[in-house]
Amino acid sequence: MSDAADPQPTEWNQLDHRTVLATGVVMLGVVVAIGVPTVVGLASWQGIGFALGWVLPGAILVVATVTGADELRWRRTRYRISRDTVELHRGILFLSRRRLARARIRAVDTSAHPVMRAFGLTKLTIGTGEQGGGGSDTETIVLDPVSHETGERLRAVLLNQDDASAANGAALTEDGAHRLATWRAAWVRYAPLSITTMIFVGVIIAVPFQISDWFGRGGLPVEVVRGLFERHGVWPVIALGVPTIILAAGIAAAAVNLEAWWSYRLDREPGGTLRVRRGLLTSRSLTLDESRVRGIDLIEPLGVRVAGAARVQVVATGLSAEAEQKSELSTLLPAAPRELALEVAAQVCGEFPSMLLTGHPVAARGRRLRWALITIAVLVAVWVALTALTGWSTWWSVTVAVVVALTSAGLIARAVDSYRNLGHALTERHLVARRGSIRRSTVLLRRDGIIGWQVRQSFFQRRKGLATLVATTAAGRGRYTVLDADAGRALDLANQAVPALIEPFLVDPLVQPAASERSEGSASSETI
Repeated sequence: MSDAADPQPTEWNQLDHRTVLATGVVMLGVVVAIGVPTVVGLASWQGIGFALGWVLPGAILVVATVTGADELRWRRTRYRISRDTVELHRGILFLSRRRLARARIRAVDTSAHPVMRAFGLTKLTIGTGEQGGGGSDTETIVLDPVSHETGERLRAVLLNQDDASAANGAALTEDGAHRLATWRAAWVRYAPLSITTMIFVGVIIAVPFQISDWFGRGGLPVEVVRGLFERHGVWPVIALGVPTIILAAGIAAAAVNLEAWWSYRLDREPGGTLRVRRGLLTSRSLTLDESRVRGIDLIEPLGVRVAGAARVQVVATGLSAEAEQKSELSTLLPAAPRELALEVAAQVCGEFPSMLLTGHPVAARGRRLRWALITIAVLVAVWVALTALTGWSTWWSVTVAVVVALTSAGLIARAVDSYRNLGHALTERHLVARRGSIRRSTVLLRRDGIIGWQVRQSFFQRRKGLATLVATTAAGRGRYTVLDADAGRALDLANQAVPALIEPFLVDPLVQPAASERSEGSASSETI
């Protein structure tokens, strides 16, 4: 791809040279974090002189090598923006030349970790949301890094389709932007109610074992807990230790949420774009062309739902593969009061997502209850086998029995709740589908964004006259399901939503349920 091929050649630009300093600082922090425990471990074995003699030269070599490689990368990377294209040339041993048509650019993402922010730098990711050959995210250009001011100017130019010369103009202002939502400190209270808290529980338990292992005392945490049991008794230690660990995990989850969503703002900017800005230490900004939005996903994890909150994710083309894999990158609104989430969803979709949902047949509840009972039977069998084979004491046997009983009750409750949350509806512009218990999801998918249908029936679904309707789209996860709906009504729903897609295939309709099975009926309608 030669430069002469560009119909309107413009000047080539380099990345910001301060990237080399930022890389050096980051690597210095990395070698200190790794080197200090290494020195401590070696010093206890061979003395401080031996430890420093090995670690210091290695640390200097690593920092110098990585920093030098970044200097070479900077020298071998250049980009330019013309009226019609964005080009990036880079490579040390192998030269890579990439070009995107500006008319296809649908999302621009800027991010900066604390070191980059200290140097006034930002990483600019320009994407079309389309995948290249082999499924790689080749339709993306990353300028890593440019100055913050340059990043803001380029973001405005690329999404508003201004003349390329504006890239050297004044910085973007927020005049005319419409604020849809603003961060509130009170939202942090929802963070400990998410699955993140359970993840941190595992981290808090695992970290002492890892640190002890570094010093050759991997069994030390077990010895400490055993000593506490012997000194204070089992139940007092459990009664104090478990809440303490959960409290610490909740605080950690709140801290992570605070860092991620500090100063959050959702704006609708002139030119038809949505912009999300957030971050305390690592700042992040995602700008999305509204013409690529195909709907929203209202996410309500169990704990957050009980607290009357929800979060909103966008279903859109133009997001990078990374954004599709990491839900936080496609989140328009973090966990916030449900009323605000519905309002944001209405602002984005143009319809307020508060309508009656058609419930699904009672047979769908039976399927969930049967799977729960099978799981309970397996748990009880394992408990009985372990009790018989290991000769547990009465205390341990009763304790495990209580755990099995509580788990069984939870499985039954989850099955019933999962059924109650099943529902679907069809509005003038959207297909609405709801499912899930631990993580309830209500998707509003634009009907004109549906590009295909898939109707699936397992052997057990066919026996009960149920079917799963899958709507395929070029946005978001690509597949959104109406789970365990009445088989006949699933086909009717697909035909009403996008008649041109499924109507030719309705000559031989899906096998309908028997009259006795259809007589089970459907659950009453519920609101979202």
